[in-house]
Amino acid sequence: MSDFSGRLIEFVRDHYRTNEFIPLHAPVFTGRERDYVLDTVDSTFVSSVGAYVDRFERDMADYTGAPRGVATVNGTAALHIALKLAGVESDDLVITQPLSFVATCNAISYCNAQPVFVDVDRKTLGLSPVSLEAWLEENCRVGGDGVVRHNSSDRAVKACVPMHTFGHPANLDGLMEVCQRWNLVLVEDAAESLGSFYKGRHTGSFGALGTLSFNGNKIITTGGGGMVLTSEPLGVRAKHLTTTAKKPHPYEYIHDEVGYNYRLPNLNAALGCAQLEQLEGFIEQKRELAQRYGELFKGSELSFIEEPDHCRSNYWLNALVCEDNEARNRLLETTNSKGVMTRPIWALMNQLDMYRDCLRGPLDNAEWLAERVVNLPSGVLGAAQ
Repeated sequence: MSDFSGRLIEFVRDHYRTNEFIPLHAPVFTGRERDYVLDTVDSTFVSSVGAYVDRFERDMADYTGAPRGVATVNGTAALHIALKLAGVESDDLVITQPLSFVATCNAISYCNAQPVFVDVDRKTLGLSPVSLEAWLEENCRVGGDGVVRHNSSDRAVKACVPMHTFGHPANLDGLMEVCQRWNLVLVEDAAESLGSFYKGRHTGSFGALGTLSFNGNKIITTGGGGMVLTSEPLGVRAKHLTTTAKKPHPYEYIHDEVGYNYRLPNLNAALGCAQLEQLEGFIEQKRELAQRYGELFKGSELSFIEEPDHCRSNYWLNALVCEDNEARNRLLETTNSKGVMTRPIWALMNQLDMYRDCLRGPLDNAEWLAERVVNLPSGVLGAAQ
């Protein structure tokens, strides 16, 4: 492993052409970002109303094929609103995967609901339809009202939230089939998968709702930001809820329900419009880097994680699987000590204190991956030169 760590460090430094610190994924601003942001400043519409917000929503809906896009202040806010629109209420259960960033579970908690953890596929790193079906068959029933209920607690199971891990699409055909059979609302956490397609269709557009993130470490960024992808009727509802539930009026302040100030500022949307213009170029670079990583690891004890069949992944974060936890730790220690940033996968959600007591099925694959996966530098050129 020590010899291969040296080869990896040399490869990464050669690719990014620097001897300085190399981050995991830094933003690149090589387009019209400055022009659009300065245009926003000159217009004085820098907050939650402005032409760039409208444009960013339209452009993102056009790119993903979703009927409607509603911009939010961050991806977690988008997921919170999506879950509310899915009908998730206090004391409900929401099925998701333990191999995810904490925001997925936090958004469920914002609804005063509780996550249920079901295992992932090793190939996709996303929620396993087989494990989902098995957990439902063993633990749930569908009542006469069509609501899925957990047998022992009688709590309603309202939604299923798969996450497209590192930009690799989950098995959406299988998940949609199970959710339809069990009357569950499919809400896609597509925070990491902008530009990823499953059988020619963009992730986040399969479920009743999908969400994106434009955090500073994502494939394109608005600094902070997110978006709900959904149908036109649900999009209208999402827009209302995210703009403090304020009813249109020439001058009066009329709010007809509890709403949320989740609006994306025009400044951030301007940045996003310029970034979106460059997205396909970013993806091309990232896919070329992924191919080079794959070739580097051939014949080694390390296994590179490739896109699932019938998919185009954006390869947001490149990842490899080590032989075991000890090998993973050695690789992390060596690379980081040499100024090449690598990271382990997230701590499993069921291992965090606030989610330790949540319901869960067998999590063999998630536990196996958590012990072995390492993320590699994945930014496009220009970020670390």
